Amino acid sequence: MQDQKLVPIKIKADKIERKIYIDWNDGHKSNIDFGLLRAACPCASCRGGHENMKQEPDSSMFEIVLPESALTRLEKVDMVGSYGLTVHWEDGHNYGIYTWLYLRALCSCEECIKNRNSNNKNL
Repeated sequence: MQDQKLVPIKIKADKIERKIYIDWNDGHKSNIDFGLLRAACPCASCRGGHENMKQEPDSSMFEIVLPESALTRLEKVDMVGSYGLTVHWEDGHNYGIYTWLYLRALCSCEECIKNRNSNNKNL
């Protein structure tokens, strides 16, 4: 997949399990908990200004635990062009654009958690 752009081939938002599942064109399968998705919202308001917005989520996002509430109850997901998603939350928030790379970085599968943990130990 060196020359091919990373894109999802299937996206499913499961409101019962409270996760987004993404199948990628490189064969990887991601799962992202709604609480993490909201904690890592990439919008300028949630990040504390445009200067704090990054291509990938800050590692501290993985330590935040948000309980089920209007903040973390997903209403719907909309495609944004061919590069990402906007998530509409029950509390009315819908400002962040989650790019494909950003979503992939939020993956909570065992392999990605293991890779993140080993990368953090090397810092």
